[in-house]
Amino acid sequence: MTSVRDQHVQRLFAAELQFRLASAVRLAVADKIQPLDLPREWSHGKHVVRYEEVALRQDQAEYAASFLHRSATYLMAVAMKDAIRAVENDPKTSQNPDVRAAYQIARLIRNAFAHAPFSPMWSIDPDCRDTTFAIPDLITLNTTGLHGTPFDWRHYGGPLALFRLCRFVRTKILNDQSPARRFVPIPRRVIYQQGNLILKQVEAIPSGAVPVRSRRRPDGSVDLGGRHILYPQVKGRKETVENQSNPT
Repeated sequence: MTSVRDQHVQRLFAAELQFRLASAVRLAVADKIQPLDLPREWSHGKHVVRYEEVALRQDQAEYAASFLHRSATYLMAVAMKDAIRAVENDPKTSQNPDVRAAYQIARLIRNAFAHAPFSPMWSIDPDCRDTTFAIPDLITLNTTGLHGTPFDWRHYGGPLALFRLCRFVRTKILNDQSPARRFVPIPRRVIYQQGNLILKQVEAIPSGAVPVRSRRRPDGSVDLGGRHILYPQVKGRKETVENQSNPT
């Protein structure tokens, strides 16, 4: 019989997998290579829908993909909160500061999402206000002034910080000893992503590409807009992109 701990390990891993899949889907939709085919007719139970009722335009798919990714991100918070509660009697007062921080961050993000999933707002308990919850080199949430304000990824470090936290909860708090991955599929394309900026390696300039005047800086770098800077290749190192916005 599967233990409660093992059930939550499986749920945490499932949440991580959903986040990874949603990330791939969002990237493919943005690159216009995600198939949007749906059945001509789809029956389930006593209901039947036809293609015309569920078909997606490209712009609708891009809009929905962003919310799919957001939902997958917040599901990790839900899974973490429940998992920590399952193995800690009172995580708020745990003697382990990492447990306390992980639980409060997951719980507060979960609360913001649960009460308003399409426009989440911070709802900070009085005893958690003006407080910083942090796991060094992983994630930080400073609640000062957040209560009642719109949720923003910069407050806690973004989706990848939550992804790392989910793995931390699974492997360090629930002590999952699953073996390392034995097979990692090779990507078919070379892609780098920073926030919502996507850089894709191409063999040649696509036909129909429109030249743009680059905003070259004195050091040779190029301003890509949105505070993203592309630096030229130097010996022994590939081109790099820097985001000069505040990451926290």
